[in-house]
Amino acid sequence: MEETQDSGERTNWAPQGRSFRGRVNPPSPHSHTHNTSNQFHLHYPHYQPFHHSNGVGFLVQNQHLQGKPPLLLLPPPPPPLPLPPPLLPLQKASTVFFHQNQNQRLMRSKTHFHGPSWKKPNNPPPLPPSSSSSDRKVAALEAPVGVQLQLIRAAANARRFSDDNTAQALVAAKRPDSGGVEGQVISLLANHFHVQFDPLQRIFHYDIHIVPNPSKEVARLIKQKLVEDNLELLSGACPSFDGRRNLYSPVEFQDDRLEFFICLPVLTACSKPPPDHDLVEEVNQYRRKQKLFRINIKLVSKLDAKELNSYLTSKEGEGGADEWMPLPQDYLHALDVVLREGPTEKCIQVGRSLYSSSMEGSREIGGGAIGLRGFFQSLRPTQQGLALNVDLSVTAFHESIGVISYLQKRIEFLHDLPRRKTRSLASGGERREVEKALKNVRVFVCHRDTVQRYRVHGLTEDATEYLWFKDRDGTRLRLVNYFKDHYKYDIQFRNLPCLQVSMSKPCYLPMELCMICEGQKFLGKLSDDQTAKLLKMGCQRPRERRTIINGVISGPFGPPTTSTPANNHQLEELKLHVSREMTRLNGRILEPPKLKLGDGGLETDVAPSRLDCQWNLLGSHVVEGTRIERWALISFGGTPAQKSNVPRFINQLALRCEQLGIFLNKSTAVCPQFEPIQVLSNVSVLELKLKNIQEAADNKLQLLLCLMEKKHKGYGDLKRIAETRVGVVSQCCLYLNLGKLSSQFLANLALKINAKVGGSTVALYNSLPSQIPRLLRGADDEPIIFMGADVTHPHPLDDASPSVAAVVGSLNWPSANKYVSKMRSQTHRQEIIQDLGEMVGEILGDFLREVKRLPKRIIFFRDGVSETQFYKVLEEELQSIRSGCAILFPGYKPLITFAVVQKRHHTRLFPDETDPNCKLFADDNVPPGTVVDTVITHPREFDFYLCSHWGAKGTSRPTHYHVLWDESGFTSDEFQKLVYSLCFTFVRCTKPISMVPPAYYAHLAAYRGRLYVDRPEYSVSVVGRRSRRSSHTRAGPPKAAPLPKISENVKNLMFYC
Repeated sequence: MEETQDSGERTNWAPQGRSFRGRVNPPSPHSHTHNTSNQFHLHYPHYQPFHHSNGVGFLVQNQHLQGKPPLLLLPPPPPPLPLPPPLLPLQKASTVFFHQNQNQRLMRSKTHFHGPSWKKPNNPPPLPPSSSSSDRKVAALEAPVGVQLQLIRAAANARRFSDDNTAQALVAAKRPDSGGVEGQVISLLANHFHVQFDPLQRIFHYDIHIVPNPSKEVARLIKQKLVEDNLELLSGACPSFDGRRNLYSPVEFQDDRLEFFICLPVLTACSKPPPDHDLVEEVNQYRRKQKLFRINIKLVSKLDAKELNSYLTSKEGEGGADEWMPLPQDYLHALDVVLREGPTEKCIQVGRSLYSSSMEGSREIGGGAIGLRGFFQSLRPTQQGLALNVDLSVTAFHESIGVISYLQKRIEFLHDLPRRKTRSLASGGERREVEKALKNVRVFVCHRDTVQRYRVHGLTEDATEYLWFKDRDGTRLRLVNYFKDHYKYDIQFRNLPCLQVSMSKPCYLPMELCMICEGQKFLGKLSDDQTAKLLKMGCQRPRERRTIINGVISGPFGPPTTSTPANNHQLEELKLHVSREMTRLNGRILEPPKLKLGDGGLETDVAPSRLDCQWNLLGSHVVEGTRIERWALISFGGTPAQKSNVPRFINQLALRCEQLGIFLNKSTAVCPQFEPIQVLSNVSVLELKLKNIQEAADNKLQLLLCLMEKKHKGYGDLKRIAETRVGVVSQCCLYLNLGKLSSQFLANLALKINAKVGGSTVALYNSLPSQIPRLLRGADDEPIIFMGADVTHPHPLDDASPSVAAVVGSLNWPSANKYVSKMRSQTHRQEIIQDLGEMVGEILGDFLREVKRLPKRIIFFRDGVSETQFYKVLEEELQSIRSGCAILFPGYKPLITFAVVQKRHHTRLFPDETDPNCKLFADDNVPPGTVVDTVITHPREFDFYLCSHWGAKGTSRPTHYHVLWDESGFTSDEFQKLVYSLCFTFVRCTKPISMVPPAYYAHLAAYRGRLYVDRPEYSVSVVGRRSRRSSHTRAGPPKAAPLPKISENVKNLMFYC
C-alpha cells in the first residue's frame, strides 16, 4: 500500500570543466540504479568481524582485485590557427571497472573529452572581386525568405554531418594587455577571500558506494562512523565527503579497494528527536532500530596541485605548452568539497548556496512558502590566485505543514478547505492546479512511525471515497476501510483525490495524513507578492551586506580556523588557509559619454554630471520623435471613477509627448472601447475585439493603448494577438497609475511608446568611431553591427514546453540605437541557439536594407551562459554566425567579437571607506562606470566587471563581461569604453542601465517569445499531454512547435521593449 519510497538517483560527481585549449571536460555523472532487494544479506561467513560501540561491522580488504589505473590527462593540443573550419563532435573515452563481489562487468563512463583532431586546413580560396561579390550578396538578399532559410539549414546540416576531419582547437581570447588605465582610480573591496594551498599537496579521489541507498543526511552519519572506527585503514586521514559518491583524502588509504559494513541506529519516528533525552517516555516514542549498510570504497584518481598552481601563476609566453592547459577542475572541485563539508552539516544545501534558519531566521512569504537566508560559496581562479567567493543568498522553501493546510495557503480557491471537508475538485482546471502545486514535492506520513519519505508524482483519478486497491495477497480492499481497520483513522476529506507516490504501481496516500518535508526548495512560480517579500529579505545596503558576509566567513559557517581545532583538521591536512579579509583592489571610474538630444528639430548635447549619471529631458526633446496620427484605446475592467479619468489621461499624455518632441494625436482614430476584464480570459473574443478596432481604423493603426484594472494572465494573449494576428504594437498600463498622473510616469510611458513605433530617445554625441579611432575609423565605409542573444527556458516543473531563443541586431550606424529582433522556439531546455545562423542572416539582410552595406564587424553579446558552457557555446555558435554570414552573402567574412554577458554571479564591489576618493559614496554603492579588470578577474582570459548603473536599492551587482573571441583586437580600455557608452543608449529610460543594451533587448525579446508559447491552447493540449508521456516513458523532449509569425507591420519595430 505504502511500500514505494523516494528513490533518488545517485550521481557521482564528474568535473564540469571548460577548456578552450582543444579539449573540454563536461559533466559525466556515474548514475546507477541498484536493486537492493535480493543482494543484501546479513551472514558473511568468510568475513572477519570487528566491533564498535553501537553495533557490529565487517571489514573486507579486497587486495586480490586490482583496479585499473586512472586515466592520464591528455597532452595539450597545438596552437590555434587563424580561421576555424567546421568543428567535429568531441569523442568520449570509456573505462571498464569491475564491481566487487559480482561476476559481471559494469561499464562506468569515466568521461574524458578529447579535443577535436587537429589538422592544418587548406588555404582558403581567394575572395572574388568586389563587384561580383556585391552582386551575389544582393541576389541572395532578394531571394525568397524560404529559399534563404533552406540554404542556411542545408549548410548547417552539411556542417553537422561533414566527413572533413579538419578541426581547430578554439582558444578563448587572452587578455590583450595588463588591464585598462583610463578613469579615476578608486580603492575597493570585493567579496573574494584569498585561499592559499600547497602546490605539492596531492589529493586522493575515492568513489564511495553505500547500499542501501541512504539520504544525504544518513550518508554523512555513515561516513562519520566509518572514519571514527577505521582510522588505521584510512591511514589516519579525515577525508571530505560530498554526501553522494565522492570522498577526498589528503593521504592514500592502505588499499585501493575497501569494503565495510556499518550498523547505524536510525530514528523510526516521523519527526525530529526529542530535545530532552532524559524523558523515558519520549525516548520510547522515538524508537531506534539498527540498520546495516555496505560501503565500498575504490580509488578513482590521484589529483596533483601542480597543474592548478601552474594554471594560476604562469604568465603569457611562459611554460610553452602550458598556454593551452585547461583549468584543473578535478582538484578545484576537491578543494571546494573540503571547504563546503563543515557548513553542509549545519545547513540546507541548494546548489552552491547553503541556508540556515539561524541566519536572521526565516520569514513567511505567503502561498505555503517561507524565505530563508543563507550564503553562496564557491572557489574561483583569479589573478591573485585561488579565491573563495562568499555572498548573501536568499531563496524560498516549502513550508513544512500538512498538505491540507498547504493547499489552503497555496491555492486561492481552496482557502476555506479545512472548514469544508466535503469539498471536491469540481473541474479539470482545479485538479490540474492542485496537481501542479504538489508534483515532485516530498512528503512523509503522520499516521504511523517511519522515516520514509515519498515524492508526489500526481493525483489519483478518483476521489478517496471510491479508491480500491489490491493487497499482497491480491484481495481487493477499499482504501477508506483499510485505514479505519489498520490505523483506527476515519478519513475526513473523502471527496479529494489521494496522492500518487509511485510511477510504476498504485500507491495512494490520503492528503490529510501527509506532511510537507522540511528543507525543500520551493518548486512553484513565485507570485509578485512573494517575489517582493523575498527580494526585501535580500535587499541590504552595501555596508550591511559587507557586515553579513564578514560574519559568515568568520562565524560558525565559515572555513575552520585555529580556534576551531575539531573542524580544522581537514584544512591542516591539506595545508589550506583561507583569509578572513575581503580582497582589496583598485578599480577605475570611467567618464560618462556626452549624449545627443533633440531640440525642436535641432540637436543639443548633454553631459551626465550627477553621481548617478542620470539626465533629464527638461527643455529638451528625444533625439528622434515619431508622429502617431492613428491610435486607439481599449480598457479592460476598471471602476466608473477610474474610467472617468480616461479623457484627462489622454490629454495629459498627448501634452507630455509634445514636450518631449513626440506627436500624439489628441483624438483617437476609434472611440475608446470599454470591455469587462473577463474578455482577457477569452482568447477568441479578445481577438475579435482587437480586429474590430483595427478594421474601424482602416487597418492603419499605429498604436493600441490598453488600460487594465489589474495584472492579468491574459496579458500574454493580448500581446500575441496584437503582434501576430492584428498587426499593431500595444502599450499596457494599469488604472492604478492613472490616479496621480505624475510627470515622471507620463514621460516613461511616452518614451516606451516612442521607441515601439520607431523613434529613439538618445544617441551618443561623439560617435563610437570618434571614441575608438584606432579600430572604428571610417564610419561610413566600415559600419558595425551590435548583436545580442539570449535563450529563455520554461519553468522547472515544465518538462515539455520549448525553449525560446532571441537574437537582436542594431539597424542604424553609427547611432546604433534601434534593434530588430528575431525569435525561434527550440528543443526543451536547449541552451545552444539552434537556428542562430538563420536569425543572423535575416538581421544582416535587414541591416543591408537600412545602411546599404554590410557591416565590417559583428560585435556579439551572448546572455545567459554559465562558465561551464563557454566552450560549447563558442564552438557551435561562432560557427553558426559564420554560416549565417557566408550562406546568404558568399565571400562575406566580417570580423567577429564574441562576448558573454553574466549577471547571475555573486561578486560584489564595496567602496573602501579609507580611500578619500570614495568619500562621496562611502555609504552607497560604487558609482556608474566602475570597472575592475585586475586581481579578481580571470588569470589569463579577457574579462572584466563593469558596474554601469546606479544602485538605488540594495547592493549593486556589476555585470561580468567575458570576451571569448576577438578578431578586431580590442584593448581593455577600448572595449570597456564601448560597452559603457552603449549602456547610455537604452530607449526606455534617461540613465545608464546595468548591462549592454543588445543583451538586454535580447532578454526582453526572448521573454516576449515565451509569452507566445505560454498560451492556453499550447500549454493545455500540447504541454500537458507531452509532459505525461515524457515523464512516464522517459521519451526525449518533443519537437518544438514554431512560434507564430510576427506581422509585417510590427516585425521591424522594437515592439518587445
